[in-house]
Amino acid sequence: MTHKEDSLSEFVRVEVANNVAVVTMTRPQARNALNYAMSSDMAAAFDDLVARSDVSAIVLAAEGPVFSAGMDLKAFARGEKPSIPGRGLAGYTECGLEKPLIAAIDGPALAGGFELALAADMIVASESSSFGLPEVSRGLIAAGGGLLRLSRSVPYGAVMEIALTGERIDAQRAHDLGIVTRLCPSGEAAQAATELAASIARNAPLALRLTKKIVNETVGWVDSDTYAKHRDMATAVFASEDAKEGAAAFAERRTPVWRGV
Repeated sequence: MTHKEDSLSEFVRVEVANNVAVVTMTRPQARNALNYAMSSDMAAAFDDLVARSDVSAIVLAAEGPVFSAGMDLKAFARGEKPSIPGRGLAGYTECGLEKPLIAAIDGPALAGGFELALAADMIVASESSSFGLPEVSRGLIAAGGGLLRLSRSVPYGAVMEIALTGERIDAQRAHDLGIVTRLCPSGEAAQAATELAASIARNAPLALRLTKKIVNETVGWVDSDTYAKHRDMATAVFASEDAKEGAAAFAERRTPVWRGV
């Protein structure tokens, strides 16, 4: 029997049915870029869903043609950061979720948007999706754990190409590299991810939770010491003059002038 329940905050819609929750980012006018308020809304939604006994698997999707453009650079230029202290973007990129999380990607997933996907357990992507870490082109580095996760699962040269050029890769390339779990036709990522989540949610909740915990502790997750070192380096870059210039140039739609400091 299907039971469906919906809830809505300013930036997030949550739908629950048949032990599967779909969390949808609802800031398409800003390409679902993450400011602190949106990240906080997402963190609160995930906290609620992890605590609920009627939710066994979670899908993260997005409204509009862009999954997420990452950090809201205009908000960053005003001094705001989207990361939740000690938890990361959307409250989970540093600490993870106890329950299985599937990212459903239709369109570009860039910068922090790509890192949201990489911090999920599986990525279902449509053929029209694309992925990239363009932070270096803005005087920043990928601070949401994306570099750490890519380096654990993708060949060294491919990681360096993605991270140092800042250029996008298409869905097929991402699938070939093992980043994308399943490919689907354009416009069908949310549906395909929900079907995958449903196949997971049919299984025993305790077994699911502990299976994920074992995999994360052996091969999947990033340990706290590594993340702490990464955070220290990222903090220095985010405080740099180049970071300010990159954000300002983006907001003003001009080519940045780098100083190397």
